[in-house]
Amino acid sequence: MYTTKIGLEPALHDGYIVSNPLSHLLQSAKWHNIKDNWNSEIIGFFDDGQLVASVSILIRPLPLGFTMLYIPRGIVIDYSNDGLLKYVFSELKKYGKKQRAVFIKFDPALENNEESHQIIQKLNRFGSKWMGLTTEMHDTIQPRFNAVVYKEDFIEDEFNKKTRQALRKARNSHTIVKFGRDELLDDFAKIIQKTEDRKGISLRNREYFEKLVDTYQDDANITIVYLDLKALLDDAQKATEKAQTAWDTKETTNEKKIKQLENALSKAQKDLSDLSELVSKNGNLIPVSSALTVNFGTHTEHLYAGTDTAYQKYYTAYLAWFESIQYMFDRGAETVNMGGLENSLLETDGLLKFKKNFNPKIEEYVGEFDIPVNSFLYPIINKLYMMRKTRV
Repeated sequence: MYTTKIGLEPALHDGYIVSNPLSHLLQSAKWHNIKDNWNSEIIGFFDDGQLVASVSILIRPLPLGFTMLYIPRGIVIDYSNDGLLKYVFSELKKYGKKQRAVFIKFDPALENNEESHQIIQKLNRFGSKWMGLTTEMHDTIQPRFNAVVYKEDFIEDEFNKKTRQALRKARNSHTIVKFGRDELLDDFAKIIQKTEDRKGISLRNREYFEKLVDTYQDDANITIVYLDLKALLDDAQKATEKAQTAWDTKETTNEKKIKQLENALSKAQKDLSDLSELVSKNGNLIPVSSALTVNFGTHTEHLYAGTDTAYQKYYTAYLAWFESIQYMFDRGAETVNMGGLENSLLETDGLLKFKKNFNPKIEEYVGEFDIPVNSFLYPIINKLYMMRKTRV
């Protein structure tokens, strides 16, 4: 016999979610703390006293006392169990009516394949409305396409030649990699700000990142790659002296070789001048690339990353991503989601090209479903909702 408990204990909820193949960080109970601008609830569903489904729900107020309910990366459930599905949908609609919800939105981590197509048909019969295989990344709250790295595929020796060279260049450029949380927040926020300024976008502020690491504690990690500018300056000084000596002691009359020596000296002098100015402005050590990850069970989400492109010739972004992923694998993760991709998957997409350096699997999810609760208002509110997304 199925029963429902509204206000399920967070520990019971998380214990069920992490044991499910569809487990996801956004369904963890602590995510309520991150999305504290929404109301929230956890509802558990039991079969003869055994927890067989659980949902973490975010509740957003709408005008006139109505609400929208959202189950991020849920519903985590056995989609082959028709009886359970039908019961859960019925109970969610009852709960939605108590919350004056117009509709309930959910977007499970179901990959788009033949099996999921059968699930979609089943869910539509039980009262949901599938929103389709959307074409733009912004058409859904969570991206439909993700680059997911599996531990067994994350082997540096099997990366492409360009990636291996970039990592080698970064490691040979007097980089220092640090892992931590609160003590790295200031430097992390500074790098993210530079990324925002460069791209003309708004990500998050320091307070949000602090909330993430304070909420998830040991499951959260900040990785920062620093450049030792003083060591680079010392190298530049030696290179300049070497180039100057080669120029002063040249014995050749070959114009091509003379031009090569001249260019080498000019480059060395410019590098020395540039690095002298950087040390004077920034000090001996500067944060240049970063990543923030949060783990849940055996799955890690790579949530934010940034880099100072003034130092991109040192390829520190490659090192920050590599080290952050490896760090989470070393701590027990089996997968690391590098984040969303544009739905087009065009090879000209710089983000896709970069993420492919780390041998991810490109996973396509089926997208969003709505469960209409207020049959009269749903068509109106949904149309307004879609118009707003289009403008954004």
